[in-house]
This record gives sequence, structure tokens and C-alpha cells, in this order.
Amino acid sequence: MLDSETIVALSTPQGTGAIGVIRLSGAEAFAITDKVFHGKKLSDQASHTVHYGHIVDGPQTIDEVMVALFRAPKSFTTENVVEISCHGSPFIIEQIIRLLISAGARAAKPGEFTLRAFLHGRIDLSQAEAVADLIASQSSAAHDIAMQQMRGGFAKQIRALRQELIDFAALLELELDFSEEDVEFANRQKLIALLDQTEQVILPLAESFKLGNVIKQGVNTAIVGKPNAGKSTLLNTLLNEDRAIVSSIPGTTRDTIEETININGIVFRFIDTAGLRDTTDEIEQIGVNKSYTTIEQASVLLYLTDGSQLDTPEKLQEEINRAHSFDTPHLLIINKADLLPTHINELIAATPNTLLISAKNKTGITQLREALYSLVAGSNRLEDQTIVTNLRHYQSLQNALRALRDTRAAITNQISSELAALDLRNALQALGEISGEVTNDEILGSIFSKFCIGK
Repeated sequence: MLDSETIVALSTPQGTGAIGVIRLSGAEAFAITDKVFHGKKLSDQASHTVHYGHIVDGPQTIDEVMVALFRAPKSFTTENVVEISCHGSPFIIEQIIRLLISAGARAAKPGEFTLRAFLHGRIDLSQAEAVADLIASQSSAAHDIAMQQMRGGFAKQIRALRQELIDFAALLELELDFSEEDVEFANRQKLIALLDQTEQVILPLAESFKLGNVIKQGVNTAIVGKPNAGKSTLLNTLLNEDRAIVSSIPGTTRDTIEETININGIVFRFIDTAGLRDTTDEIEQIGVNKSYTTIEQASVLLYLTDGSQLDTPEKLQEEINRAHSFDTPHLLIINKADLLPTHINELIAATPNTLLISAKNKTGITQLREALYSLVAGSNRLEDQTIVTNLRHYQSLQNALRALRDTRAAITNQISSELAALDLRNALQALGEISGEVTNDEILGSIFSKFCIGK
């Protein structure tokens, strides 16, 4: 899959900007740039140096530029790399890239720079995917997780355990070669202990995907409840601006309104919904139907109820039951807490996942933010957790778990070594797919096609 051609692409975003950076990678990167650069001979210069000059097309000067040089193998791709910083005019960038292609370079494909870094062993496949996640990160939590993966993340743990499993697999295979002599090279008890140890590492990683996925995509958080509970007021208070229309007339909100808020590094996508009630108003009913659709798609629910209406334990219990009827993780938010009858407070104190707020007076909002964060991230800080955000990694971990358990069952039940060896090979295959030790061109093509050109 790896070719020896020198590739070129714009590495900064498309469009007009102050500066554009054009990157080349390949054995001929310096020689090709020398053909269009006027200043000094770049091929004679040291690595990790920057040089001023001009890009020329015959007698015509295209732009004055700064050129950074990175000699193999001390570059991102481990090849010779040139980065040309020019003025960010789309016309200038197009002209320079055209000249470089005429001089012998080839236009890079999406993700081809990172692909070369992977194929040359500079990074493993999970680190390569983390590059794309880092570029796409929209919160500090997503950024921190991507950085952890770029540093090796859980792949180092997986590789170490996989190597131990490979050693046992080799012993099992050796037994098959001497099957007629009824010998046993692989200590079954030690192998079972290693299988248990590997599962103890893999299982929490697989379980972390649910959290990792919402951090990566943002947490869809639906604000639901009856009309006039204060849903729109709460959204406005969380945003600190008048985003949603607030009215004492029931049914004012007839469509969903979405806004994002960053809480401790996690992006929450709040969705204000129409009040849940039976209505004869055709337009309002459409809004109510949308509310139920939003509830089904949400990762977290804030079920809001009007505290001034909870004047009996029965009414409180009705709202508690309604909130807990949802399978989605949720908080019961009792709004207008300043109007809540005193005798109800004691009952509320014993109700889990329940908060008292006043959206209008902006009280209890800090506690609400903290509760939301804890509901998603748990009690531990995100930076202390190893979190899987990639669906491909999650699927490989699930496949590995199944194969490890099948291997243990084959050994425990004294099934033939052939089946145990086959199950163990399946586990090794799944674990190897995470770091790219086991892969194919189709998987690589799918992964790197999602990258931007120039990275």
C-alpha cells in the first residue's frame, strides 16, 4: 500500500487566511522544492531549520515564503518533509501546489501523511486514529482523551498482554505438532490466570466506550416535563441569555430548541422540548410528538416539575414515578423551589437524583451542573480514566472478550487443544486489530479516508 512517491497537500484549512502551510513528504521532497524555491539550495541544509526565500515560476515570483525542513527519519512521516509557509491567498496556494506537482510531486490523498507515519512504524493505528480525534475535538475532555491515545493510551497495555498470549499460543501450537506423543507444553493454570488478567484489563475498557462516545459526540440532554414547569427559563438560565421564549401560556414551546454548554470539559447539547400533555391543538401535538422522539434519542434527561404544584405527597410521588419511568439516565429537577410547600422538603431529601432549583432566581444551577457532570463522568476525574471513544476499538475489544472466554471454557472443560488454540488465535486477531498489528488494506482505506487532506 505504501509507495515511494513524494506527496503534497495544503495542511491548513481551505479558504483565505493570513498564512497557508503546504506540506511535502517523500524522498524527493527537498529536491522537488529546490526546483521552485529561490534563495538557497535546500538539499544542502540541515534538518529542523527554517529558510526564507521566494517561490518562482520561471521569471515570475509567486510569493515570499518560509520553508521548514525535516530530514528522515526525524519527521512525522519518518520521510523527508518540507513545510512551506506562504500567504494564505487561495490563488497563491493553488499556484504553489501546481508548481510542486509539475516538479514531480503527487497530490496527497486524505490522511496519507498519517498513513505513512503508521506504515513506517512511527505510530500505531490507534494513535493514528487519535490524530483525527484530536483535530475534531470540541471540548477539553475530548482533547485530553485524544492526547492520551496519541501517547499510546491503552494500546501499550494491550500489546504487552497480547505478547504473553502469543507465547502461550505458540506452546499450544507446539502441542499440536506433538499430538501423537500426548505432551503438554502450555501450563493450563498459568494460561487461565493470564486470560483472567487480560479480561480484567479489556472489560473496563469496553465498558468505558459508552462514556467515551458521548464525550466525543457531545451529550444530548433533553429538558422535559409538563407545560409551564420552567423548561425554557432553565435553558435561558443555563445559557445566561434569552434563547427560548418564556411565557405563562401553556404550550408556548412547540418545537425543540438546541444549544450547547461546556461543563468541566464535556459538551452538553441541551434540547428544550414542548411540554408533555394531551392537547387538541394540532401544531402543539406535533411539538409533543417531537418531544417523545427527542427523549428516545437523548443520552441524559432533565425531568422538570413545578414545585409550586407539589402540595401533597401523592403529587410528588406521581412526578417521581414519571421521572423514573424513563430508562435513560435522568435527574428529577424540582423548579420554583422557593414556592415548594415546606412539608414536602423532607420527602424530597430521601429521593435520589433529585435537585431543588429556581431557574428564575438562578439558585441551585451550580449544583445542577455538578450533578449533570457526575451523571455522565462518574465520581472519578476524566484525566484519571482510560476511555475508549472509537467504535472500531470497542468492537475489537468485544470480539476479544468473547474469544478469551471461549478459550477459557475450552481449557476448563478439557476440550481439544485445537479448539483452544483456534479461540486464542481469534483473541489475538481482535487485539491486534486495535493497534494495527493485524490489519488489511480495506480497513486502512476506511480509516484514513475519513481524515482531512494534508494530515
